[in-house]
Amino acid sequence: MSDPLEYDPLNESSGFQQPNAQMHAPYLKDLNEAQGAVVEALEGPVLVLAGAGTGKTRVLTTRLAYLLHQNRARPYQILAVTFTNKAAREMQLRLDGLIGKAVDGLWLGTFHALGVRILRRHAELVGLKSNFTILDTDDQIRLLKQVLEAENIDDKRWPARLLISVIQRWKDKGLTPDKVSAGDAGELANGRAKEIYAQYQDRLRTLNATDFGDLLLHCLTLFTSHAEVLSDYQKRFRYILVDEYQDTNVSQYLWLRLLAQGHKNICCVGDDDQSIYGWRGAEVGNILKFEKDFLGARVIRLERNYRSTHHILGAASGLIANNESRLGKTLWTEENKGEKITVRGLWDGEEEARLIADEVERLHRGKSALNEIAILVRAGFQTREFEERFITLGVPYRVIGGPRFYEREEIRDALAYLRIIHMQDDDLAFERIVNKPTRGIGKATIQAVHVLARHLEVPLYIASAKLVESDELKPTSRKSLSRFIESIDRWRGLANAVSHFELAEIVLDESGYTALWQNSKKPEAPGKLENLKELITALQEYDTLASFLEHVSLVMENTENSEEDMVNLMTLHSAKGLEFESVFLPGWEEGLFPHQRSLDESGLAGLEEERRLAYVGLTRAKKRIKITFVANRRIHNLWQSAIPSRFVSELPDEHVEMESESELYANDTGLEGAGWKHQEPSSGGPGWQRFQRRGPGMALIDVDTGTMHSGGEQFFKGERCFHQKFGMGVVSDVDGDHLTIDFDKAGSKKVVAAFVEKP
Repeated sequence: MSDPLEYDPLNESSGFQQPNAQMHAPYLKDLNEAQGAVVEALEGPVLVLAGAGTGKTRVLTTRLAYLLHQNRARPYQILAVTFTNKAAREMQLRLDGLIGKAVDGLWLGTFHALGVRILRRHAELVGLKSNFTILDTDDQIRLLKQVLEAENIDDKRWPARLLISVIQRWKDKGLTPDKVSAGDAGELANGRAKEIYAQYQDRLRTLNATDFGDLLLHCLTLFTSHAEVLSDYQKRFRYILVDEYQDTNVSQYLWLRLLAQGHKNICCVGDDDQSIYGWRGAEVGNILKFEKDFLGARVIRLERNYRSTHHILGAASGLIANNESRLGKTLWTEENKGEKITVRGLWDGEEEARLIADEVERLHRGKSALNEIAILVRAGFQTREFEERFITLGVPYRVIGGPRFYEREEIRDALAYLRIIHMQDDDLAFERIVNKPTRGIGKATIQAVHVLARHLEVPLYIASAKLVESDELKPTSRKSLSRFIESIDRWRGLANAVSHFELAEIVLDESGYTALWQNSKKPEAPGKLENLKELITALQEYDTLASFLEHVSLVMENTENSEEDMVNLMTLHSAKGLEFESVFLPGWEEGLFPHQRSLDESGLAGLEEERRLAYVGLTRAKKRIKITFVANRRIHNLWQSAIPSRFVSELPDEHVEMESESELYANDTGLEGAGWKHQEPSSGGPGWQRFQRRGPGMALIDVDTGTMHSGGEQFFKGERCFHQKFGMGVVSDVDGDHLTIDFDKAGSKKVVAAFVEKP
C-alpha cells in the first residue's frame, strides 16, 4: 500500500514485519549511560537536552530502531520530524543500517513535507482540492500585488514584498486572518493589512494553491475545526520524535502539541543553548516550557562531548552560563589535554586577515587538512578581506552557506554599473542593470534594443542611445530608457572629477540601487547593504577603477571545486551542525559581535541569542580556537575605534591565553561602553583582569574622543619617524599628542603620537 494511512493499526498482519522483541540490538552497547536512558525511555514525554557533539543524531536514530525492535509501534505509527530534507535522509539511511533492511512507511520528514502529506488527504476540509499547488516567493508576491492593485493600495508605499513577509510571520505564529489583532496589523497597508491578508488567502483558495506558511496553518485549522481528524492522527501516532526542537516556531509548536495529546509519547531533542534563529521566527521559549506543556516530562541531559577538548568546552560553558534564559547543562569530556583558546587583539581588519591567513598556512604546513580549518564570521561582509588574502597567497577556500563575495547578487549588480561606466561595450553589464531597480524598461524595449544593436553591429548602450532619438518606442519606455542613458553619460563624466570609490557611492545612490535594499523587508537586506559598503571599502584599495575591475576578473577565475582541500569560510549561523579541527573567530568587538542591530531590536533577548551564537562558534572546534578582535575596523566605509566584545571578558581565565599587540590597550580604564565598566581589577571578570595585567607601555583607545593615550616618546619638529600605517616621514608640527607629519609616500597627515615610533 502506498499510503500508510490506509493501514489498519489493529491489523497485526499488515505492513512491516517486526523483528523479534528479544532480538539482540548490538548498537545499544556502544551508548553511554545518558544516551542509553534516552533510547530506553519510551513511555511518556521526554526532553533531551543534547549539547554540541554529544551524539544527538545517533541517539535519535537509535531510539527509532529500538522502538521497532521492541514491537512498540509499526513504522507508520511513528512520526519523526526534522528541519531539513538532508537530516531526514541521513536519519532514514542510519535507521535502515541499524535495522538491517529498508524501513518503509515511516512518517519521517520536515514539518512542511509532513504538512503537505496530511493536507493532500484532507484538502477539501480547508477549502482546497488534493492537487493544490505550492507557490514560491515570486508567485506569492505577484498574487499579493494583484490584491493590492484591486484595493487601490500604493505598491510603492506598501511594497508587496514587505506585506508578504508580514503575512508569513503571522502564519509562523499560527494566526489566521480572523486571529490577527489590530495591534498586530498596526498601520500597515493604510490600516488594512488584516483585510489584505484575508483577501490573499481567498485568492489562494480560488487558485487551489497554498504558500509554505499554509502547510502548517491549514493543518492547525484542520485539527481545531475537525475533531475527528485530529483524533485519528492522535491515535495513529503512538510515538513522536522531534529533532532541533529549539528551532521551532509557534505554528510548529502548536502542531506538535496537538498531535502529541493522544499517547503523549513525545520525545523532543534540542539544545536551548544553540537556539540562534530568532530572526526567522524560532522561539527558544518552546523548549524552555516543555515541562509545563507536558506534565511529568522526563528531562535527560546529554553532556558528555565527543568532539572538543577540555579547554574548548570549559570556555564555551563559562560563556553561556551568563545567559539567564536556559535550562542549564555543562559539557565535559574525558580528554583533558589540548591547547587553551587564544585571544588576540590586533590593529585593524587587514592585519587580522593577514594573521589568520598566516596561521592557516602554518597549520597546513604542519599536515592539517585545509578542509578541517574554518573561519567563522558574524557578518557576511567580513569574508571579503579573508578572500582577498587567500587569493593573494594562493590558498584555496570555499564560502559555505552563500556565494563568494564578488559572486553575490548585490555585488554583481554594483559591478555591472561600474563596468558599463568603464566600458560602454559591456553588453552583459548593460543588460543586467538596465531595469534594476525597476525603471519601466520592459522586455519589449530590451528586445528592440537587441534588434537594433545586431543590425548596426554596435553595443547595446549605443543602440539604446540611438533608439531613444527615434519614435520606435512607446513614449513612457523611451523616456525611461533615455533617463538611464543620460545617467550613464553623467556618471561617466564624473569619473574624471571624483575618485572611483566616490563615483561608486554616487552611482549606487542615484541609480536607486541602494534604496532598493534599504526599502526591502527581506531578512537578508541589511546584510546586502553591508556588502555594498564593503565593496566601496575594497575599491579604495586600488588606484583606479580599471585596476579594481581587473582584480575582480582575476578573482572570479578562482573557481571552486568542492572536492578539493579548501579552507572553510562562513557565517556563524551557517556553521551550526558542522565541526572542524581548527576554528578562527574574528571580529569579536562590541557592535559587531554582539551585533548592534540585535541589541537595538531585541534588547536582552537579542544579547542572549548573540551569546548563544558565540557558543555555537566555540563548540564547532575539535582541537583549537583562535579568537581575534581589532582596535580599528572599517564598517560602512568608515573607520571606527573598537573595543573587545563583552564575550571576551566572559571567557573563563583558566581556559584562555591572552595575546595582544602593543599599543592597543593599557592600564587606564577608559574603555567605556557596552560590556565594559570602570572597575577595579578585583571586581572585574577574568577577561577584564587579563587586560588589566598586561603591563606598562600599552596605549588605550578612548571611545569618546577616538584618540590614543600613551606615556610614550616625545617628538620634535624635523624629527624622522615611522607610522604604522603611513610609513616614514618628518614631523612638521607638534600639537600636544597630535603630530603633523610629511610622509614620504602618503603626503602630509595629522596623526596621533601614540601611533608613531622613532626609527
